[in-house]
Amino acid sequence: MKRRSFLAAAASTALARPAIAQPAAPLRFVPQGNLVTMDPVWTTATVTRNATNMVFETLYGRDAQMNPQPQMIAGALVEDDGKRWTLTLRDGLAFHDGEKVLARDCVASLKRWMKRDPAGQTIEQRLDALEVKDDRSLVFRLKKPFAGLPAALSKVQPTPAIMPERIAATDPFKQITEVIGSGPFRYVANEYLTGHQAVFARNTAYRPRDEAASYNAGGLRALVDRVEWRIIPDAATAAGALAAGEVDWLEAPLPDLLPMLRKAPGVTVGVLDETGYFGVLRPNWQHGPTANLGVRQAMLAAINQVDVMTATMGDDKSLYRAPIGMFIPGSISANEAGMDLVRNRKSTAEIRAMLKAAGYNGEKVVLFHPTDQVFYNAMIGVVAAAFREIGLNVDEQSVDWGTVVERRTSHEPLEKGGWSMFPAGNPAVEYTDPLLATGVRANGNKAWFGWPDDQRLEDLREAWLDTTDAARQRQLAEQIQARCLDLVTVIPIGQYLPPAAWGRTLSPPMKGLCPVFWGVRRV
Repeated sequence: MKRRSFLAAAASTALARPAIAQPAAPLRFVPQGNLVTMDPVWTTATVTRNATNMVFETLYGRDAQMNPQPQMIAGALVEDDGKRWTLTLRDGLAFHDGEKVLARDCVASLKRWMKRDPAGQTIEQRLDALEVKDDRSLVFRLKKPFAGLPAALSKVQPTPAIMPERIAATDPFKQITEVIGSGPFRYVANEYLTGHQAVFARNTAYRPRDEAASYNAGGLRALVDRVEWRIIPDAATAAGALAAGEVDWLEAPLPDLLPMLRKAPGVTVGVLDETGYFGVLRPNWQHGPTANLGVRQAMLAAINQVDVMTATMGDDKSLYRAPIGMFIPGSISANEAGMDLVRNRKSTAEIRAMLKAAGYNGEKVVLFHPTDQVFYNAMIGVVAAAFREIGLNVDEQSVDWGTVVERRTSHEPLEKGGWSMFPAGNPAVEYTDPLLATGVRANGNKAWFGWPDDQRLEDLREAWLDTTDAARQRQLAEQIQARCLDLVTVIPIGQYLPPAAWGRTLSPPMKGLCPVFWGVRRV
């Protein structure tokens, strides 16, 4: 065959070529705000909870109904009338650096968490000892029975995350500098760029449990090789990126943009977290005007929860519940005690009189306004206006959420960079009773940022924990709520249930305290 004839034949015939494997496309996720720390003990920030939930595991997980289930443990042996708990680790647990997970890692991790978390402090107060029995077993020796131990050890914010002993040795009031867990995803630290992206890779060595996954319990099977968090502060830009297929999943789109997203081809909008968030304003009890009880009470009186929730979630009343007290509606501890302080609206003149009686004289109130957080941004717009209307001198500081996470740890007075109040959205499921509800603790410097201090409230919570009589628990829950609202440990601003949105590129994500990244695949 002549060369010219050969080339012509070759051009007209499809020659077989060896297939070249292409890397699978990453799952591209837009979180509700910037990720500034990967330490699940140092902060209660929701973005940190969601990120570290991928990387770290806990001894107990939670199913979609928020019931604690064994996760890192094979089981628990409870002896001595409930005062001795022996937890045995399941087979196959290994950290991302290849080292086996040992009981000493768990003990060190839990001791660090106990210094920061209210539920952890409750365990610590009841402990005679937390000991290593052997490489696979740890033992809680308690002073008195504590049936709530599994619920406390499955807490999600701050998280009793298990990390290597050397990392868990970090001062709990300082951030860890190395992020190594044992979960289904690894944190890719060298690809992190604050304000831009965070990257997580599938942990190919992870051995899931046999059970079906349910929230962060059971067999957590990663079905994508790589998850890229794309930080997009502008809500409209993020929504446009989803509609155009440039990203796969928005954690919390702006409510005003939901109609557009519902009409976008291939986009699904739905509520994944069916309990949502317990919205609060947290006052600083140590410095400035908010250290004055009368000022805090006037601030509580100034807030109309329905107005705040409407600004936050729009006119769709199915996406919020307000007004609420210290426990979410329908929960075992929900009650009406002290709710006149929330429901009965006072006039502006009456609230101004409250401030005058409290001795307020125009002192500055430093109010953090996180402009890059869709919901907090809307909340503070209403809150700041309400505070100014009653005569407060509001220094409304527009900052990103990462700055709030860092600055709210400061005990300094206002003139040295301190603060008066910040907004927060706690997991609503933890406000079903006094065990996990951060806002009902008042143990001073050991409390959540803001540091309320009231021994009577602590005694009421302790009594609730010690009784198993349902009627007595209801009575104590009423007293706890009444005292919290009277002292203003937090200002409740409503329970809200933000929808998520995802594209046709993904299978439907799992429900629970979302987002979770196992069980979801690219399609």
